[in-house]
Amino acid sequence: MQSQTKALRILVVGCGNMGASHAMAYHTMNGFQICGLVSRGKSKELLNARLGNQYALFDDMDTAINATQPDAICIATYPNTHESFALKAFESGCHVFIEKPVADSVLAAENVVTAAKKAGKKLVVGYILRHHPSWERFIELTQQLGKPLVMRMNLNQQSDGAMWTLHRNLMNSLSPIVDCGVHYIDVMCQMTRSKPIAVHAIGARLTEAIPAGNYNYGQLQIKFQDGSVGWYEAGWGPMISETAFFVKDVFGPKGSVSIVAKEAGGAGKSSSIEAHTKTESLRFHHAELDEDEKFLKPDEWINLEDEPDHQELCNREQRYFLNAILEDTDLAAHADDAVNSLRIAFACDESIRTGQVISLV
Repeated sequence: MQSQTKALRILVVGCGNMGASHAMAYHTMNGFQICGLVSRGKSKELLNARLGNQYALFDDMDTAINATQPDAICIATYPNTHESFALKAFESGCHVFIEKPVADSVLAAENVVTAAKKAGKKLVVGYILRHHPSWERFIELTQQLGKPLVMRMNLNQQSDGAMWTLHRNLMNSLSPIVDCGVHYIDVMCQMTRSKPIAVHAIGARLTEAIPAGNYNYGQLQIKFQDGSVGWYEAGWGPMISETAFFVKDVFGPKGSVSIVAKEAGGAGKSSSIEAHTKTESLRFHHAELDEDEKFLKPDEWINLEDEPDHQELCNREQRYFLNAILEDTDLAAHADDAVNSLRIAFACDESIRTGQVISLV
């Protein structure tokens, strides 16, 4: 690692849920120094109060960049602003941490990646599950199940009040299966280590509170070259069932691995950001039978109670960002994976809108 004589000045753009968590990470890390908080509304004042009222506040990114001259920018705004904000950041000579997804279209995401390369700056995308030791263990165990794999995952969120407002605003940019699905599509690609070849998806518009033509529930299916298949569903809104909240389950010829989050996966937890990354325990089932065709081995329970909370996961993301800058890490594969998962998610979105199976080859 290169020696670092002073902390990197970082501008936080977007001070809502994820922006606040990232700002808290910068606030407590030695390697970063927040030079400003940016939002259009009051979220920056609320966040600044949590952080001791010690940071400069700005209503727009241009003014903030000119006033603070940051070394890096954290972009945690709505996806339809990601491309323009990231391009502006790279033009200003800044490294960028950007919340997933990279942008609100594949072309826009490719533009962001190209701009990072042209500027010679680091681009880290907020794929929080990549920094979660329990999910890393989950993915590792699936490698023992043989091929093909069957992957079943969802993240349905019952929402009201401020969270329903957030979800409605998000759906002005992206559907739930794109915004949330990129995480789990990325996980499936890591599990199979195989090329996705086709997707099919269905969706439903369960409320008139979102624009016509949009949908707040979607279910996607992915077929991989090695014969593996993946299923993912996501729904947002006050009508979503809590019972449908939590499934994280993979099986193959040799058995299955399941996340069993008895607390985080319970009723009333689907709107909790903290619950979305909780695993608690893994159940590893062995399919091997004895001569009487009874299971040869009992299921293994892997206790994960010491796993990091949501804030610590954000801290780990930001340590990764800092190290990438200081060590000049090659992030080409990281960027390619982020664009690839988004490309698959948008193919699923296209399938819902056209009713067709979409080929990826």
